[in-house]
Amino acid sequence: MSPAAEDEESAGIHCRLDDLLIERGMTLTRLSELVGVSVVNLSILKNDRARAIRYSTLSAVCRALDCEVGELLVRAD
Repeated sequence: MSPAAEDEESAGIHCRLDDLLIERGMTLTRLSELVGVSVVNLSILKNDRARAIRYSTLSAVCRALDCEVGELLVRAD
């Protein structure tokens, strides 16, 4: 198993960005415009491939989606 695969498994965090976008009728492109983060980087987050997220980005995403951090990031048990 590669170190990256081990990191993904051990992180145990799932990003619910896709669900929240659907619930709010918002596109990833629109979220990108609102938070000033590229669609590519948001897609990496959405697909649980992000290894880190800046607090400022996390805050901006939560503000744009009107959600709490715990609604966006959940344990993936």
